[in-house]
Amino acid sequence: MSRVKLHIPADLPFYTQIPVRIEDINYGGHLGHDALVSILQEARLHFLQKLDCSELDACGTGLIMGYLSVVYLQEGHYGDQLRIGIGVSEIQRSTVELCYAVSVTRSGNHVPLAEAITGLVCFDYARRKVQAVPSTLRNRLQPYLIAGNQSKLDFS
Repeated sequence: MSRVKLHIPADLPFYTQIPVRIEDINYGGHLGHDALVSILQEARLHFLQKLDCSELDACGTGLIMGYLSVVYLQEGHYGDQLRIGIGVSEIQRSTVELCYAVSVTRSGNHVPLAEAITGLVCFDYARRKVQAVPSTLRNRLQPYLIAGNQSKLDFS
């Protein structure tokens, strides 16, 4: 069976920290996959706040999830301080693709926990239609664009 591989750059232009809470732990005693997806959303909200945006109003457009891919690399545990890097890997007509690198420091060592890519679709909630990425949003995202579009999805 093929395994999804994400090629996320080592250095991303935005970072935030989010702790693993007790409710994020599953019956296996580690960070649950569903909790990590919620943590990625929280990190994305931190990123959007930096741009003076939200998922409901990103420079005049809403943002809805078009796709999500996550590759889990290591276990996360209660009390871990997750360091989440975010970069803009691609801006298309109506979609913004973000890439994420999730890591933790343990015993002085940097430990990668997960990588992810999300495709956010610009959406007009009043008209219930997909719309183009507003130029103001493009301009705000530009400093976070990864040079050479280095992130990619690979099914090898």
